[in-house]
Amino acid sequence: MEDTNSLIENRKAKLAELHERGVNPFSNEFEPTETCAEARGKFEEGRNVAVAGRITAHRDMGKSQFFDLRDSTGRIQIYAQKKVIGEDAFDVIKHLDLGDFLGVRGDLFQTRTGEITVKVQEFVVLSKALRPPPEKWHGLADTEIRYRQRYLDLIASEEVKKVFFKRSRIIWEIRRFLQDRGFIEVETPMMQAIPGGAAAQPFVTHHNSLGCDFYLRIALELYLKRLLVGGMDRVFEIGRNFRNEGISRRHNPEFTMLEVYQAYGNFKTMMELVESMVCHVAHEVNGRMELKATNSTNPENERIDLSPPWRKVVYKDLVKETAGDDWFELGFQGRKARAEDLGVEIGIGFEDFEITNAVFEKLIEPKLIQPTFVTHLLKELVPLAKLSSDDPDTVEVFELCINGQEIAPAYSEQNDPVVQRERLEHQAGGEQQKLDEDFLISLEHGMPPAGGMGIGIDRLCMTLLEQDSIRDVILFPQLRPRTSQ
Repeated sequence: MEDTNSLIENRKAKLAELHERGVNPFSNEFEPTETCAEARGKFEEGRNVAVAGRITAHRDMGKSQFFDLRDSTGRIQIYAQKKVIGEDAFDVIKHLDLGDFLGVRGDLFQTRTGEITVKVQEFVVLSKALRPPPEKWHGLADTEIRYRQRYLDLIASEEVKKVFFKRSRIIWEIRRFLQDRGFIEVETPMMQAIPGGAAAQPFVTHHNSLGCDFYLRIALELYLKRLLVGGMDRVFEIGRNFRNEGISRRHNPEFTMLEVYQAYGNFKTMMELVESMVCHVAHEVNGRMELKATNSTNPENERIDLSPPWRKVVYKDLVKETAGDDWFELGFQGRKARAEDLGVEIGIGFEDFEITNAVFEKLIEPKLIQPTFVTHLLKELVPLAKLSSDDPDTVEVFELCINGQEIAPAYSEQNDPVVQRERLEHQAGGEQQKLDEDFLISLEHGMPPAGGMGIGIDRLCMTLLEQDSIRDVILFPQLRPRTSQ
């Protein structure tokens, strides 16, 4: 097999020959009348069409040539005869390679095997590819190439392309669902003077004109709540967040979030909203409520059923089921020892609530394959939520878990400015510069009671599209830069 360099040189020679013949190999003087899928779907013997696409197959029959053209909608076969297009044009066609782009006009017909085909009357070379296409047309095996050169992955696999087309459809359906319920879409700053709304390590940048540092946002929350104060009762934003933390199968430093806020709602309002929305999206995009469970290790739990109603269970009850009924009576040292006996690693300096949450994250959450609302989390975990009326150690919060991972947290939002300040000060550990004073001042102007929710779009796409890595639903995931080419 020829090496890549010799193939490139061969293609460059063909490019030079096309130029010598007066052929522009990068023409933009062609406009298709329909897509390849439309031409096939509206087949009528003898109907004239103009289609364009990338050459993905070539069969040389001497005085006739067969090609497959593929665009984003599918494939169609084209048939060029020397006696129809003439010797000069036929010689140009023979200079084409797999990966080149071609526009053709001609009449539709069916071959003896029933293949819908365009009989070429004229053609235009639209782009000459100087590098050969991937060897595997049915998917690349090298994950490094798949993620680093996603365009090759998309060329090589129609299944990969379908995933990203469906991701786009998922986001479109989310927007449609929320807008139909009276929510308006807004945009808030990605660069913030104080990163708030979550506990995470931010990325830092510097604004030259203002002469100060800014942070890429870690959450959308605090600016959206300002809009509730301003009288925008139903708002949502779909945007990028940035967290300077680990990379894994479920984490990418740059990720897409939906946050939605509804005045006069609460965490129960958000339960109904997310259950209805996810079911709507699954029906519209997949046409079914059942999904493959990519994270399940239990053979009896390999399918996810999204059909409502979804399970609701209290956080403390789940912890007691796993760590013992006496867990919350043990005290700090007792809980630490019990967690370590259960195989949960406890970090140096862990606070009491962090030990409990480590048990939940390591031993409980991965087993929540079916849609589950885990409610009433410990108050230290969510400082921006209202305290539960029946248990002041917890807050009116749920975490929606599907496929063994958190998809969406939602709160009854804290709108008492005094309580909110106290809880944020506790979270900041006395570091006043970490407090978003503008947000706290906005609350002092009065914020209506509200329900709020955040949904990790990438994780939702992983679930709905049955992918087991977040990198398979992000077109260009973060990778370490190559040290050499």
